[in-house]
Amino acid sequence: MVERIRGSGTFVIHRVQGQKEHVAEVTSPLELISVRLAIEPPMIRMAIINANARDLMQLEQTLKLVEASGANSSEFSNFDEQFHLCLAEITRNPLMVWLYRQLNEVRGHNQWHRVRDKILTQARIDAYNAQHRRLFEAINNRDFQQAEETIIEHLEQSRLDLLGAKTP
Repeated sequence: MVERIRGSGTFVIHRVQGQKEHVAEVTSPLELISVRLAIEPPMIRMAIINANARDLMQLEQTLKLVEASGANSSEFSNFDEQFHLCLAEITRNPLMVWLYRQLNEVRGHNQWHRVRDKILTQARIDAYNAQHRRLFEAINNRDFQQAEETIIEHLEQSRLDLLGAKTP
């Protein structure tokens, strides 16, 4: 009836037959990262193919907001969501944008906020921002391989941080 996930918490898994619930209520932060790993690398490739100069300027402006958030985990998380949504918008694919909005809705759930406040230290925010900057540079340079490697590294690091495998 309950499931414990190290680094994430204890979750009720028992559901009454026919009970309808919001996906954000039943999706763990680790499940969210798994879905992001499935979606974001191809999304990045689509963004590189479709990005124009205005898109890249908007992405960099959003990146600057993420970088300026400092140690404020709530502000960082909000701007991080905007940065990744901007990447989805650059794909020019309405379904991808809709999917990413759904991911951000899950990220906005209270369950994520509790975890976020535990793991988003200044050192982790700095590391994530360095990855965001490398990702932007790779996209700006139309470097498919570097962009894909960077987004995978970014999401894998997030997974490790959620699991408590590394603490800076």
